Amino acid sequence: MLIRNVDLASPGLELRNAAIRIQQGRILEVLPAGSPLPEDPEVLDGTGLTALPGFIDIHAHGRSGFDFSDADPAGLEQMARDKLDEGVTSWFPTTMTLPPETLRAALRTAAAYSGNGCRLPGVHLEGPFLNPACLGAQNPAYVRVPELELVRELHAIYPVRKVSFAPELPGAAAFTAGLLAMGIVPAAVHSAATYAEFARVHAAGLRHLSHFCNQMTPLHHREIGLVGAGLLHRDVYVELICDRLHLAPEMIRLLFQLKDLDHLILITDAVRASGMPDGDYTLGGLPIRLRDGAARLVSSGALAGSVLTMNTALRNVAELTGLPLSELSRTVSTNAARAFGLTDLGRIEPGFRADLTLLDREFRVRRVLVDGRIRR
Repeated sequence: MLIRNVDLASPGLELRNAAIRIQQGRILEVLPAGSPLPEDPEVLDGTGLTALPGFIDIHAHGRSGFDFSDADPAGLEQMARDKLDEGVTSWFPTTMTLPPETLRAALRTAAAYSGNGCRLPGVHLEGPFLNPACLGAQNPAYVRVPELELVRELHAIYPVRKVSFAPELPGAAAFTAGLLAMGIVPAAVHSAATYAEFARVHAAGLRHLSHFCNQMTPLHHREIGLVGAGLLHRDVYVELICDRLHLAPEMIRLLFQLKDLDHLILITDAVRASGMPDGDYTLGGLPIRLRDGAARLVSSGALAGSVLTMNTALRNVAELTGLPLSELSRTVSTNAARAFGLTDLGRIEPGFRADLTLLDREFRVRRVLVDGRIRR
């Protein structure tokens, strides 16, 4: 395939009216404007569009009326197809704090996935190893202390890429080291950890803070907590829900000023209400209500995940920061690929997989390729 007349935005690369040549699912050549174009059997005209590395959403529970934890094969297939509408070419289906048998069923569903939508490199376990005082929309009935054996059992069913947990819980440092030994990325979330408690898991290898600022200890001048830790440590990735609701616009601007772009990752934390009309839904067995773009627990009004899409998150950040798409592409693709060892994803360069998202000027997704094949 040859994609021609397309603008390119990838880290360190900004081209106008360029071409991308694809062979056997990988990028063969990137050709600047004016280059002689080879004859290819399939040509995609990208006039008016910008090609970015396919988006990678490492934290999303559901959309389109479904949740990954439903363990519904048809629902997973639908979600994986609909994530393409956001420009997502790789998605980590994300669980909730639920009983082990429910988690096992969800991972068995992932293992049976057909691959007809976006790719599923692995699963993200958010919980059940959380602080009961910081649950947000997580279900208190199923909270557990960190347990490597449960993670190992789930990992054997389908690869677990990431586990988010509260680092102040008993055995958290050993749990962190055990996850890393299995090739799983540990992350802190739903936590009241002090900075000292964070420092212990950081020393053990933890380098991620899930949905940064939300359900974690805030910054205080005498106890900097997890938010302070994310700002202080340059090697820590902070994962951001940039819907202008979970994080105020001013906070988004501040974070993009204080953290280097290589350690910012945009996520959606989307729930089953994403892509759906206002109404009543559930999350982890708890009733939630979607009104005016905000999903909240019916019982308390607390935010319950989001209905954000990745292309909207990118648009919000572009509008708020004014940074070029070539740089912002790091935050929707490249950084996640690097952090999770997806070494052939996240860049538009020869040899990389041809996972591409083509956006128009309004950030609407017009074409999506996975392994060089048009999926949307």
